[in-house]
Amino acid sequence: MNTQRHQRLQRAKFALPSTVTLLSIACGFASIVISVDNAHLGLAQDYRLAAALLVLAGIFDALDGFVARATGTGSDFGVQLDSIADVMNFGCAPAVLLYCYGFVQMGPADPTLLRVGGIAAFFFVACGALRLARFNVNVGRTDPKYFVGMPITAGAACVSAMVVAWPEFPDSSLEGYYVVALLFVVGSLMVSTIRFPSSKQKKSAAALVLLAVNVGLLVWLRYYYFVLFFVVYIAFTVGLNLAWRAGWRGIAPPQVFADD
Repeated sequence: MNTQRHQRLQRAKFALPSTVTLLSIACGFASIVISVDNAHLGLAQDYRLAAALLVLAGIFDALDGFVARATGTGSDFGVQLDSIADVMNFGCAPAVLLYCYGFVQMGPADPTLLRVGGIAAFFFVACGALRLARFNVNVGRTDPKYFVGMPITAGAACVSAMVVAWPEFPDSSLEGYYVVALLFVVGSLMVSTIRFPSSKQKKSAAALVLLAVNVGLLVWLRYYYFVLFFVVYIAFTVGLNLAWRAGWRGIAPPQVFADD
């Protein structure tokens, strides 16, 4: 009897990380449903809710890996499930959100924007899938302190930040094309070879100060903080990569691996 109970506990323990991943998928799916249901209503609070669910999906995405490491239940199955979840939560869900938010309302007045917006949304999804595939095959072959290209989670948060800051759908074609440009730019950053710093960077007192500054800015700017964060994040990363190319070594560049 004790042996059977132990086996059940072991199975439950191994199912825990996958359960957390499924909660992440549930958030991504709920975001898609809310975006689609709200496409012709254009309610600002619903668009913001759909974007917030993607943030919650990101939290669960971080937690599943933590749970797997804490319980020693990491597995190839969990890795594959997590990768599939990332495509849905941070590729498809934000693309659907931006499509419904940025283009559907303007579709009757500007059919071209609707078509171009659909292409831009697909481009974002395709870049996210390519980014994940490249990451999966390059595990252990690149410097873990840097991502090659913008991580898909950051890409999803970046485009969602626009909805969080300005939840009212665009009321002109020009604003709609701004959304198109955002999807193309962020998608391109995901499949680029630009090195983005990861959370595995060495922690320091300066990092704690930076964290405190960001918390202060979040309290002050509220919804607009996220837009500012990603503007600074992308500008700093691109500037850092350009400085490395020019020979600057004030911040150590990524280690070069044999297959890098």
